[in-house]
Amino acid sequence: MNKEKYLLTPKLHSISQENSRILIVSMREIANLVGFCSLYEFEDVIYDADAADMLKPLSNDDGIIRKIYKLAKYLTNSKKLANFLVPGTNPYLIEQEYELFFPVFNSPFELFALHAFKNWRQKCSQAVCYIDEFWETYLQPSSLYFLEYLKDFDHIFLGNKNSVEAVAKITGRPCSYLPPGIDTLKFCPYPQLPHRSIDVSYLGRRSPVTHQALLEYAKQRSIFYYYDTIKASGTKNAAKQQTFAVNNAQEHRFLFANLNKRSRYFFANRARINEAEATKNKQEFGPRFFEGAAAGAVLIGDPPMTAEFYKHFDWPDAIIKVPFDAPEIGEIITDLDSQPERLARIRRDNVVNTLLRHDWVYRLRTVFETIDVKPSQIMLSREAKLKKLAYEIQHASDVLLVS
Repeated sequence: MNKEKYLLTPKLHSISQENSRILIVSMREIANLVGFCSLYEFEDVIYDADAADMLKPLSNDDGIIRKIYKLAKYLTNSKKLANFLVPGTNPYLIEQEYELFFPVFNSPFELFALHAFKNWRQKCSQAVCYIDEFWETYLQPSSLYFLEYLKDFDHIFLGNKNSVEAVAKITGRPCSYLPPGIDTLKFCPYPQLPHRSIDVSYLGRRSPVTHQALLEYAKQRSIFYYYDTIKASGTKNAAKQQTFAVNNAQEHRFLFANLNKRSRYFFANRARINEAEATKNKQEFGPRFFEGAAAGAVLIGDPPMTAEFYKHFDWPDAIIKVPFDAPEIGEIITDLDSQPERLARIRRDNVVNTLLRHDWVYRLRTVFETIDVKPSQIMLSREAKLKKLAYEIQHASDVLLVS
């Protein structure tokens, strides 16, 4: 089977690939912020674990076409008529029939990309989509026309649990929560067990109080404290996010995994912890917890106080809880360093539990079970490999995952 990944170019497109049963739509050529790379990793696991084609639009008609469509929809009150009047600049026709249409979006604001796909519902037996970040604050009257694109799906999966009920009500479609995952094979430190030369990693959103305390601690103790130093522009609240663009999502994830496997302590906090205006104090969690745990680092941070989080991180010391603002963080780390046996257990438990429960292939299985699609043999083989690796770590007495 030809496994070429397709780009959507600005003309009428069609492909006919035999044997592929899933059509993935990825936004990776449009949205290249570092925070999106985890989601593209999910797409890559789907692509590698099944007979799939991947389409990567080069444009989301962001701008004048979208505004014209919104006006046409408002004036006609008809999605069908608006689609006819505003055909878009990148129309795409699917020639092959697929068992599953599976577009993946970073946020609901990317849903307009579906405007380019003119016959996906006719060519795909079933259709699901995954929208990673969907806060309730996104459900504004001026944005609800985007959600009409969801009404043709058999099932909608969201990365924010608090929005599931509202989206299901608005769209009239079944909607489920699908938590983040991780490519555990990429992040697992076993069997190479690289030396953990990075003492503390604190990436992305951070508390200035905790960061300053860690800087002072690093100067006093001569430890290796790894943190972002970039200053992005052109993105809303970029300073709070500590965000930046990447050239290649796969290359970034490879680098990130290797950094994490060499980190002793890894900070993870609840999603958008420093943007209460965006979350309305609804607590969620993102991929950061899985990224640290899968690599065998000791997680430190302020997690969401929700049953959903503790359902997924229910083993002892899954995270060392500290306030977001922790001026005494140096003392906390010093105390942890005095407990090497506890740290070794934490690292082992983090890796084993992530291998057994949080690989992206398990999230794909949840999707398949929801819509009654059988797993591929490659999926089953990956699951067996994960279980075997976890068993080896659990029963290897000389594996401490600490150095």
